[in-house]
Amino acid sequence: MTIAYIRPDKHFKAIHEQLQLINSYAMTNNITIDDEFIDQTSQDKRLLYRSDATKYLREKSDTILLVYDIWVLSSHVEDLVQMLSCMLKNNFTLHIIKQSVIISQKSSAILVLGLIDQLRQKIQNESRGNIGRPKGSRSNSKFDKYINKIISFIREEKSVSEMARLLHVSRSSLKDYIESRELKQVAFGSLLPKTPEDAEGQIIDKINC
Repeated sequence: MTIAYIRPDKHFKAIHEQLQLINSYAMTNNITIDDEFIDQTSQDKRLLYRSDATKYLREKSDTILLVYDIWVLSSHVEDLVQMLSCMLKNNFTLHIIKQSVIISQKSSAILVLGLIDQLRQKIQNESRGNIGRPKGSRSNSKFDKYINKIISFIREEKSVSEMARLLHVSRSSLKDYIESRELKQVAFGSLLPKTPEDAEGQIIDKINC
């Protein structure tokens, strides 16, 4: 089973931006997403208070989990360690899209620790006021709830007019949405950044001692 896991956070990528990158990644790597979980609990909530997410994940094993970045799991280092430990124990395979790495039971300890250290460094930067919403980030749209359908329609080569009729929305507004979100590029996997050489080595090199 393959799950796309999305969690909004005021400091990082919005839901629709995470969805775009996950769908591009899945398309590029011929991965079929079976389920999508959007964790709507506040980014400041500790794992103890994220019962919907923990219950959902505890019921899974031998699962592929697609996440945009490691902070999606948690922005608290202690909770992140707990989540990674439990997931790996239950034979999860985590695809961390931004860093272009895959984490499983076979991964080296230093790679997992390197990802955790990246979050630690981000939290430190945040406390110094160095993290803010990325420049040019887009606000939410009423079309965001249709994003997966729209991507499917684009892959089926439906016209914007046909999509608008099926979704019962304005053609011009839908056209603007598709262009502003670059959904044609998303549909065919062309929005992903080029995978860096030795992505795992780059994570390890960035550990701040």
